[in-house]
Amino acid sequence: MISYFKELIHYRELLLTFAIRDLKVRYKQTIMGMAWAILQPLALMIIFTVVFSRLARVPSDGIPYPIFSYCALLPWIFFSTSVNMATPSVTNNMNLVTKIYFPREVLPIATVMACFVDFLIASVIFIGMMFFYHVNLNIYMLWIPLIMAIQIIFTLGIVLLTSCSNVFFRDIKHIMPIGLQIWMYLTPIIYPVSLIPEKWRTLYMLNPMAGIIDGYRRVILQASPPEFKFLLLASCVSLVLFFLGYSYFKKAEGVFADVI
Repeated sequence: MISYFKELIHYRELLLTFAIRDLKVRYKQTIMGMAWAILQPLALMIIFTVVFSRLARVPSDGIPYPIFSYCALLPWIFFSTSVNMATPSVTNNMNLVTKIYFPREVLPIATVMACFVDFLIASVIFIGMMFFYHVNLNIYMLWIPLIMAIQIIFTLGIVLLTSCSNVFFRDIKHIMPIGLQIWMYLTPIIYPVSLIPEKWRTLYMLNPMAGIIDGYRRVILQASPPEFKFLLLASCVSLVLFFLGYSYFKKAEGVFADVI
């Protein structure tokens, strides 16, 4: 695994080039440009607020529902967009894969990097919402980099698995959007974790995105530390998945050119 990391560092300029290319291609010939990174979570936040807060009366632990939902939508959209776009990244670049050598994991990782830029852009609106709803800075926000690192590790683990599997089974890229839609409802985006019965909560938190999103809400909106056992559980699952995904990817990449 260390040798994989060293090789990836050696190709860091190529990784950055692919990430910039993905950003340029995504917004090429669009009128709104990178504003689309803001419009997607903003539109979903408005819809969720109207449907689930005003009509369905879903509780939000006393937090104004717009910022309650937006705080969860930001990391979720980063995750789901990364998975959807990175899954076909190897097959979409078959001309490069079959002609020249470079670490193939550069392709899905670069896609995640490009999606992370969108995440940062969309966060500007969230900062504005914090001022509007008088959410003050607090010491527990120092947990944000760690929570973000766990999410990135988990996301990379998923995309390494799906992008590799998609080379051999092209159905994967069609299955993932459906799977992510179901996954979203199994994650506390629309509703708080407090709605989950206590006896089922540990099982529910085996979904790392549940612990990650709950962690963001706790440290930012509730000015409290994250639930340590659930954050630790998310960390363990994410690390195991990352190492399994990376190992599987590197073992399979040798036959990518033949299969594609």
